Amino acid sequence: MISVNELKQAINERLENYLTSRLGEVKTITMGLLEAQNHILAQDIAASFDIPRQNLSSMDGFAMATGSYLDHDSQLEIIGESGAGKPFNGRLKPNQGVRIFTGAVVPNDCDTVVMQEDTNLGDIQPSLDNSQTYHIRLTQSAKVGANIRRQGEEVQAGETVLTIGKRLNPSDISLLANLGVDSVLVFQPLTVGIIATGDELVDVGQPLATLAQIYNSNTPTLKALLKQLPIAIQDYGIVPDNLETTCRTVQQAIAECDVIISTAGVSVGDYDFLTQVIQALGKIHHYKVAMKPGKPFIFGEFAQDKKTVMYFGLPGNPLSTVVCCLNFVQPALWQLSGVIQSDIQKPLQLFAKTTHDIKKQAGRQDYQRAIFCQNEDGSFSVTPLSAQDSHRVKQLSHANCLLVLPKDNAGVKAGEIVTVQPFSWNFS
Repeated sequence: MISVNELKQAINERLENYLTSRLGEVKTITMGLLEAQNHILAQDIAASFDIPRQNLSSMDGFAMATGSYLDHDSQLEIIGESGAGKPFNGRLKPNQGVRIFTGAVVPNDCDTVVMQEDTNLGDIQPSLDNSQTYHIRLTQSAKVGANIRRQGEEVQAGETVLTIGKRLNPSDISLLANLGVDSVLVFQPLTVGIIATGDELVDVGQPLATLAQIYNSNTPTLKALLKQLPIAIQDYGIVPDNLETTCRTVQQAIAECDVIISTAGVSVGDYDFLTQVIQALGKIHHYKVAMKPGKPFIFGEFAQDKKTVMYFGLPGNPLSTVVCCLNFVQPALWQLSGVIQSDIQKPLQLFAKTTHDIKKQAGRQDYQRAIFCQNEDGSFSVTPLSAQDSHRVKQLSHANCLLVLPKDNAGVKAGEIVTVQPFSWNFS
């Protein structure tokens, strides 16, 4: 069986080749600035003006004219004021200045801002008449050029500030808003089809008619896991264990989607028809991966009418669905969305000291539900939960991470360092 890392690499390479082959075919749409968060830029963004647009003060104090004496005890005449949105437009001579506030425009005749703390303003302020000129004294020497944010020092007009393939986050939205950008061109969201299979499944909200029935929890779970991605989900509901119905549903999904995700039906049971359908309609690249849970995972694709649809077949157990989605499906969907490699959201991994012995057989990479915490010294500790059967859903809810034990590992002793994969939803 292929290892987890080998499968990740294989998926990445196949998707990279696929994306390269369809350059120029990717559809784009224009989105409003706030709508565009988490979507992928389909254009380079260049600044239309400098940031700052003019020289601005970085302190409350006094903007002093070029050529002024800035030594300790220097006396300087203050003839006006420059406030945010209300610049001083007069002319200044050496040893003259204006009262200025943080973010206000520095007059053209000035080359230095003196902090008010470095003057005697506190002593004379109670008696000041701001409508008249007045004098201040420097209590410390000032440095020419100090406390000024220079025009264009952060961004220059024409500079590319964001590039194609960037996943837009709140910081990017702030940058674009500062540049006056109210809409952007992004890649059109992928359409992702979700198919749940099994005669025993019932939609959440409907009554369970027999003791043999269970709720379809995997579809809501996948929707929750994929909520932050720039995709549109097409829910094909529950497909019964019937070859004809399964084939018809998959054919419909191929016609309507860019990616298909299924849950259950990919094992070797008498009623697991998905594998047959995939082999008939498409191609299986990899079947079964050396991991626990999640062994009966399929990566494949369908090619019809010059269209390629990627396929991910997940096992039916809820924990298997979560583990396979986090490790294979989420990164693949980010990659297919057109995001640059550095912005692909991959599972975070930390190192932690285990508090208990952990039993494991070599041969498969093991993902155990666990709780990790940070110690006073900054290190991490992790405690595996007591029951690790893949069908146990309550344990998954109680965990805040997956404890990852490599394929060749045959168990660990308390105090050993292990890899931990935190659940992102516990830290957002």
